[in-house]
Amino acid sequence: MPIPGAFQAITVKLCRPGVPGVVPLAVVNHGSPAQASDRATARLAECGSEAVSWFTRRGFAVLLPLRRGYGESGGDWAEGYGRCADPFYAPAGRETARDIRAAIEFAIALPEIRPDGVLVVGQSAGGWGALALAAEDPPMVGALVSMAGGRGGWAQGRPNTNCRPERLVSAAGEYGRTARLPMLWVYTANDSFFDADLALAMHQAFTAAGGAAELEMLGAYGRDGHSLFFGPGGSAVWGPVVEAFLTANGYAPRAATQ
Repeated sequence: MPIPGAFQAITVKLCRPGVPGVVPLAVVNHGSPAQASDRATARLAECGSEAVSWFTRRGFAVLLPLRRGYGESGGDWAEGYGRCADPFYAPAGRETARDIRAAIEFAIALPEIRPDGVLVVGQSAGGWGALALAAEDPPMVGALVSMAGGRGGWAQGRPNTNCRPERLVSAAGEYGRTARLPMLWVYTANDSFFDADLALAMHQAFTAAGGAAELEMLGAYGRDGHSLFFGPGGSAVWGPVVEAFLTANGYAPRAATQ
């Protein structure tokens, strides 16, 4: 279904759990492909996919937004960060957050969707957008999960290379100055976009500035840990970590009937 985004309509998919009554909302946000040409063919995950069903089985309705410039949402890509030699990561993340927030505001007005305590989950660029959204301290959001969050990876098409990583660290610190919602950051040992050292540096900058975030560094996953969240068998790895975080922050699971 299309919903009004920041400057245009964006496409979203809503996956409801098999439980009656008002249910909490999880907004799951996609990343950005390393190749610009792949943005046009981006598609939303299926409701029955592993990552999505992990949340619906626990009683969440899952909203999947397709942001501006991706797939059938089309339009101008809003999340560019400029030249690799001179990237502006913080404004790029805020544009991602703009679409995430528009999607949330649409969903919480729907019947049988809890209007507060929204859980925001993002992978890669979607995770970076979650950081930017946390910096806005939105009142309807209860907690956020960033899975391999960041921008600027695979610089010039090369793995384990980032466009000015110190700028990414600085932008994380900028977000941390106003981010007070509980967050969980998850990275893996073999992430070809954001390695362990960069993840640790971003987390240090974010928390030193006042941001609230737990960091979980997991072992290697498959050929590239960057694909953990949506990858086959990934939920067996990240699921226990996310479950513990949700429990600690008051999200009591409701088992779905289907």
